[in-house]
Amino acid sequence: MKLQFLGTGVGILQPDKVQSGFVVEPNYGRPLLFDCGAGILQRFFESDYDPLDIEAIVLSHLHLDHVSDVLALLKSRWLCDKPECRIIGPEGTQDWLDKMFDVYPYLQRGFDITVTEMNPDIELDLGWNCKLSCAPGIHSVPSLGYRLEEGDSAFVYSADTEPCDSIMELTKEADVLIHECSFPLNFEVTNHTTPDMLASYLDKIGADRLYLTHLYPHMQGHEEETLEFLLKDFEGDVEIATDLLKIEI
Repeated sequence: MKLQFLGTGVGILQPDKVQSGFVVEPNYGRPLLFDCGAGILQRFFESDYDPLDIEAIVLSHLHLDHVSDVLALLKSRWLCDKPECRIIGPEGTQDWLDKMFDVYPYLQRGFDITVTEMNPDIELDLGWNCKLSCAPGIHSVPSLGYRLEEGDSAFVYSADTEPCDSIMELTKEADVLIHECSFPLNFEVTNHTTPDMLASYLDKIGADRLYLTHLYPHMQGHEEETLEFLLKDFEGDVEIATDLLKIEI
């Protein structure tokens, strides 16, 4: 699998970062978009991917910095004669999408959208030997972390959450964990992650590589400090993700 980060930022504007989203390309299937915050649609022009080729949009939760560009992406596909799309997300995704279309009645005609609402009891067969499963995180709204498997390869995306056992259990025998790290060391926060909060779970991570994303401006200038702190106890590789970074899984 190939993965390219499109946006590694948050709801606060930052130079060189747009909001949350990344593309995963299975070896034998079509690309999947995980989250679609503001700026993701435009970021496609700088990436290796065409939004018309996206097979499905996978949403972790319904906060604006993770879904702002969904309707814009759907409309751009519709204008290019690509009205069909699959959306996968937490419970409430269908209701959220219906309400979005209620705001723009002219968009209610002509789309062919299938919505699948996920929960931890579902293992979704995406075809191409790919399986998608999820677990709940700890956030201010229901938020799902995801595990995507293709053959012997797997990655896990925490989405917005405090570090927790449910997400770490997804990482068993995974290759990569993409985990949020919103704030620096010793920052008091709930519903998000700091390096010291994550450090107490490092021995539970089953993946060999850890990528940190969803960085608030408070993290600027603390990147090296964060990496040094986590590498003291994590035997694998740790890297801070940046917009347009490409990795292979």
